[in-house]
Amino acid sequence: MYDYHAHTNYSDGRYMFHMARAAAAAGIDGIGFTDHCTVTERAFRREERARYGFNLDETYERRRTGIESLRAETDVAIYDGVEMDYHPSDEDAIADFLAEADFDYAIGSVHELDGANVQVPSNYAGRSEATLDALVDEYFDRLVELIESELFDVAAHPDLIERTPPLAGRATEEQYRRVAAAFADSRTIPEINTGRALTDLDLVHPTAPFRSVLAEYDVSVTVGSDSHTPDEIEARVPFLRSFFEEAELDPVAPPALQ
Repeated sequence: MYDYHAHTNYSDGRYMFHMARAAAAAGIDGIGFTDHCTVTERAFRREERARYGFNLDETYERRRTGIESLRAETDVAIYDGVEMDYHPSDEDAIADFLAEADFDYAIGSVHELDGANVQVPSNYAGRSEATLDALVDEYFDRLVELIESELFDVAAHPDLIERTPPLAGRATEEQYRRVAAAFADSRTIPEINTGRALTDLDLVHPTAPFRSVLAEYDVSVTVGSDSHTPDEIEARVPFLRSFFEEAELDPVAPPALQ
């Protein structure tokens, strides 16, 4: 059992050594530290990056030193990864940074839609039905562009819009098939993400209808708890074990680790 998506104090999570200890206590074989990072020249995203501290491009060498010291203290494999915010206008900057940093693997994610955080319901309140449907289509456009960029090993929580009530439930089978076809033609793979599985949302990404389409296209999946605290690791790892057993899924490592 591995967990390839977790955060530390180098973005919005807890201290690395606490996360590593929780991984050992949960009995997993390896954990990937994939802190958030945004590289862009767009002013509003640079302001957001400063507000949340998603600046791993400035701290990854320091974090790497910490990871190396933790590796000497535990039998749990610790991977040096990153979760990059993706926007097509930032592709060159992302490519340059990933080439420079040489992480063990890279996760890409779409957190932005219509110039706003896709996870904040108030950003989309009061929109017409037609506008909301168009925004969902735009979200999947961005996801396909992320996959086709070939910049990333993994696409994080590929139906993130399901966390946002004004947008949830609007995705279509046609959109799922478009994304699945893109995955089938790419080295990038989706993850089973449990960032909202043990909440009131009771949500696993991707949702069951989306997973069914991915299976039709023979798309492999990897696994990420998306944990930010030790308690989340300890709660989500047993859930993931049961989930994969019941779904009869066999997750794989991110392509760069295979």
